[in-house]
Amino acid sequence: MEDGFVGLRHMLTIVFLSGFAGFMEAPVITDVTVAAVCSRPDDTCSLAVYLTGFQQVAIGLGTMVMMPVIGNLSDRYGIKAILTLPMCLSILSPVILGYRRDTHFFYLFYIIKILTALVCEGAVDCLAFAYVGENIHDRTRISAFSILAGIKMISALCGTLVARFLPVAWIFKVSAISFLVGLLYMRIFLKERLNDDEVGVHHQDDHASSEITMLAEPILNDTTIKTSVFIKKQSSLKDMIFLMKTSTIFVQALVVTFFSSFSDSGMQSAFLYFLKARFGFDKNQFADLLLLITIVGSISQLFVLPRFASRIGERKLLSTGLFMEFMNMAIVSISWAPWVPYLTTVFVPGAIVVMPSVCGIASRQAGPGEQGKVQGCISGVKSFGKVVAPFVFSPLTGL
Repeated sequence: MEDGFVGLRHMLTIVFLSGFAGFMEAPVITDVTVAAVCSRPDDTCSLAVYLTGFQQVAIGLGTMVMMPVIGNLSDRYGIKAILTLPMCLSILSPVILGYRRDTHFFYLFYIIKILTALVCEGAVDCLAFAYVGENIHDRTRISAFSILAGIKMISALCGTLVARFLPVAWIFKVSAISFLVGLLYMRIFLKERLNDDEVGVHHQDDHASSEITMLAEPILNDTTIKTSVFIKKQSSLKDMIFLMKTSTIFVQALVVTFFSSFSDSGMQSAFLYFLKARFGFDKNQFADLLLLITIVGSISQLFVLPRFASRIGERKLLSTGLFMEFMNMAIVSISWAPWVPYLTTVFVPGAIVVMPSVCGIASRQAGPGEQGKVQGCISGVKSFGKVVAPFVFSPLTGL
């Protein structure tokens, strides 16, 4: 396999195509929901808000269980094999809205979206982070995570830009085609790195006791675990409990992941409805705002952070990102004019570095052949935050 970042180009392409398809739907789905379930197209009724909240809870509950399972299976059967399923299922929901968007087809889309998202939501990102963790080692890993997040932001930029100019009927069709192209590209070009090729996989029993001792202490010297951590193949829940018992840093990473996901998910479910009700934003203004966010985020993730991430370290990046995320949400919550949400995009570079930093810290807690388990646990806790958020934010938004 090619060394360094060059060997990741196929996975980065898959992440781009998947993200492009998903983000293309974001600016228009609010208007589609309101038009399908509300009596007046210009009204943000409570039903639309609660449907979005329920969908988020249902998907979060499912992915909270499924992401650790998917991560575990990817370590056993390979990332390429497991990635095929979510890539296939992702095609279904945009096909429905690409055909028709009346009330009946919207509810069909709503049900299919929930069912397929139990496997699809976050699966590509989870497996991509695991792929990076297996193939990029030591201090360059955080830079690779930043590049991966940057590609995700570039896909959001392109998807939002296309959604800004395409008619609604074409947005979902192009989204479905992008998912299909990503699936075919993955099956043809992505190279699988088998667990049997990883150092130490066959010697995990011999090193189990020494690894537990290493993991019991906080990793302050940027030491990366080279050998296997888990004693044997067991269930995803037992894997997660085992790692939490033996790694203080991993527990701290899970706590940060939960609260970051909780706040981000609450904002995502309520932010666009808040802007629509407060300032009368429509599809084009949603697209403009998301476009600005993705431009700022893409530049910082691809050209700024990779140059300094390895020197600064995950801990300082994480602290800075959490503070800037707090400032962003605090200012948005007291928006007094339509231009205020645009102003807060200056905090985007710090806010989007939170999860790459967390994933970089967590990836050091296991060997190269066990990155699926670690990233699956992170994704599971992330989903739990998405489950809890709507119970708080949806009632507040519906007031």
